Amino acid sequence: MQHNAVRYVTRTTAAAAGAVATAATSVAAAALAGSIIFSPVLDASARMDGVSEDLRRAVQLNQITEEQAVKFQARLAGQILGEA
Repeated sequence: MQHNAVRYVTRTTAAAAGAVATAATSVAAAALAGSIIFSPVLDASARMDGVSEDLRRAVQLNQITEEQAVKFQARLAGQILGEA
């Protein structure tokens, strides 16, 4: 009988910990989504500056080549500046 009680306590404790972790993840995701939704919309030139900076960093980290960065930036410029 005591063995069953220990197993029950272990299971319910693990389940409670999992529920708390899930709730914390949901709260963090909601906070991030809220910050994105309520952040001010950047103008097209500010967005392109951010894209350029990100691509420069990716090239420095050898994640992409310079040629890939140039092509990708040109594609994004067409989309971002076309919206403005």
